[in-house]
Amino acid sequence: MTTTPGHIVVVGAGLGGLRTIERLRSSGYEGRITLIGAEAHPPYDRPPLSKQVLDGTWEPERAILRGRPGLAELGVAARLGTPAVGLRGTTVALDGGDSVTGDAVVLATGAAARRLPGQPDDVATLRTMDDAVALRHRFGAARSVIIVGAGFIGAEVAWAARRRGMEVTVLEALPVPCARALGPEVGALAARLFTEAGVDFRCGARIAHLKDGRTVELVDGTVLSADVVLVGIGAVPDLAWLDGAVPRAADGLACDERGRVVGVPGVWAVGDVAAWWDPDAGAHRRGEHWTSAVDQATRAACDILDAQPPPATPPYVWSDQFGLKVQVLGRTETADEALPLHGSGLGGGEAKGTVVGYFAGGALTGVVSFGAPALIMRYRAFVASGADRATVLAQAEEWQQGSSPAQPATMEAQPK
Repeated sequence: MTTTPGHIVVVGAGLGGLRTIERLRSSGYEGRITLIGAEAHPPYDRPPLSKQVLDGTWEPERAILRGRPGLAELGVAARLGTPAVGLRGTTVALDGGDSVTGDAVVLATGAAARRLPGQPDDVATLRTMDDAVALRHRFGAARSVIIVGAGFIGAEVAWAARRRGMEVTVLEALPVPCARALGPEVGALAARLFTEAGVDFRCGARIAHLKDGRTVELVDGTVLSADVVLVGIGAVPDLAWLDGAVPRAADGLACDERGRVVGVPGVWAVGDVAAWWDPDAGAHRRGEHWTSAVDQATRAACDILDAQPPPATPPYVWSDQFGLKVQVLGRTETADEALPLHGSGLGGGEAKGTVVGYFAGGALTGVVSFGAPALIMRYRAFVASGADRATVLAQAEEWQQGSSPAQPATMEAQPK
């Protein structure tokens, strides 16, 4: 914008919305900020919900990023527990008939748990703090659980249940977990984590019918029962409230490289709801990751204030499951080749310490690691620069022999 807005309205009181506000204030913005949140809870962190909150090591309040006093310190007028129901220009209509008009609007309403057709209400999902608290309560009296979906949420819930001594069955429609992101070979290694933890893991399992919160019928006629049934098959962006007022990409709000919603002046979008233009792919992409929300919030806030944003960083996501930290750095779904860099997991050995490089046209686009958090970060700058296969493999061999990690010229531009 050429003129600094006097009033900025942020719709969505999650990570993306909060980080946008924090960046605005840290960049010197002194105007009005209104935060609109559908949930009554102050902004909270979602990753702990399926980890520390679910397993009981954290009380829910510990996941709060900023409570009401913290929002007041930022000079934010917080309207929590008040869903947005419409948008016209930069005026946000609220449930109950009220509205708020800003000079700039940031849409950060996130996503909701994806549901199966005809899914009964007593089938559990895990997306919100209330979901996590309810599932933890149900786990307290349960001895068995069926989990539909073997993605990160499914794996984390399965691990939490196994640590409680529960019988766990995981049903995955695809041949391996996270098939699109990991590919068949690395996905098979991810499948081993389930089976080695004592999970009844079934790939290629197609759901015919969810009878209720305890019974699942498969297409092949198999009927399974457990004390709890949970569906964890991803999320869909929260767009219904916009009622077609904002242009959409394939699965999110169509935004340019700065987060500006295409065709709607004065409106930006960040986080799970936003599909930012990716010049490398020549398409809009939506990233459902913690680090993507933070990076987009920073860049959108800088654009609103006409400030220079920091350099973009490679996408990054992690999951704590089965005693290991599984990490994905960069983009793996576009790769045409996956090569082991460290460890023996792909050859049938121990999963821990396995690091795999993903290459497209001979250039490194992503890295996946199983229980090797320090090692994967050595490749961050190589992913950012698209290092060639020979360079990456040579560096991996040096590190395997105990040499000190090299410091590529682009390392200073990457996140610490």
